[in-house]
Amino acid sequence: MKKKLQLIFVAIIIASFFAYNYIYQDHRNISNESAVFTTDSKSLSDEFKNNIQDSETKYLNKTIVIKGEVSEINTTDLTLNDLIFCSFSQSMSTGLLQLNKQITIKGRCIGYDDLLEQVKLDQCTLIN
Repeated sequence: MKKKLQLIFVAIIIASFFAYNYIYQDHRNISNESAVFTTDSKSLSDEFKNNIQDSETKYLNKTIVIKGEVSEINTTDLTLNDLIFCSFSQSMSTGLLQLNKQITIKGRCIGYDDLLEQVKLDQCTLIN
């Protein structure tokens, strides 16, 4: 009986160790990662519209570079071609950006919004 309790105790300690390391893992720095995919806003949006599940398997939580035309600018986010929503970690200088200007952005794909029909990126950085 004591041996079973000892084994259970050891198993709980090992499981706790792995759970702690999983929950408190280091945060990714997307700006320092190299991009897995490079595409334009229209192609990426079309892929998600045609097959959400395959696109999420391909792009979800991956670092990607997107080229597109700025259609909306806010202090911490912008939209490319009304198709790609890009969220920045810090406030950006909106004076540097202009509507209808081609730009390139690197960020992490976090999914597709069915309601707004937009692909969502976070931790974005401006490439040009």
